[in-house]
Amino acid sequence: MTDVRTAITAERTELAELLTWLDDESWDAPTLCRGWRVREVVAHITLPYRLSETRFALEMLRSAGRFNRMSDHAARYDAERFTPEDLLKSLWDNVGHPWKPPGGGFEGALGHDVIHGLDITVPLGLDRKVPEDRLRHVLDAINPKIVKFFGVDLEGIELRAEDLDWHYGSGEILSGAAQDLLLVLCGRTVPDEKLHGRNAIRFTRSGQHGRHRKHLPV
Repeated sequence: MTDVRTAITAERTELAELLTWLDDESWDAPTLCRGWRVREVVAHITLPYRLSETRFALEMLRSAGRFNRMSDHAARYDAERFTPEDLLKSLWDNVGHPWKPPGGGFEGALGHDVIHGLDITVPLGLDRKVPEDRLRHVLDAINPKIVKFFGVDLEGIELRAEDLDWHYGSGEILSGAAQDLLLVLCGRTVPDEKLHGRNAIRFTRSGQHGRHRKHLPV
């Protein structure tokens, strides 16, 4: 498998290249993260590169110690004070940044970038396929604790990838591309045509039961 640091750099570089071609309307388009436009997601991705210890402490105090609330406020605030050009430059300048989510290691950093990249590309209808080696790194890190964090109920369901040899859980089969199943594991609601199986509607837009979170657990 590709070294995870190399995979992180490649993933960020490819996302930056993709964002370079977005127009103003696309930067304001909704993503799979509820309430976040593309600009909020990119602000969130790049937040660790500019988050000082002082600002982190103040943001956590403002958010009563709730990390998700802090992340949401910081993303919205930075999306307003920085232009898309600023946010894109921040990503370009930090494609090789050694940031790791606390307790998540570099695999967590890669997962963070892969998931949020999909949060942007899937609703925009961009046909971007995450390279298999990067997906393998992220999928191999999935465990019941992560699934619980995102509030996903997979009891009686086996996720089975159609494009590579991977499955998770046991029960009635829910199939789709590996990257779309990764979105299911992380609490996203995906387009109807992405999943196959009797339980697909629970995790697609038609079902409207998807629960959205903002980041991989740290």
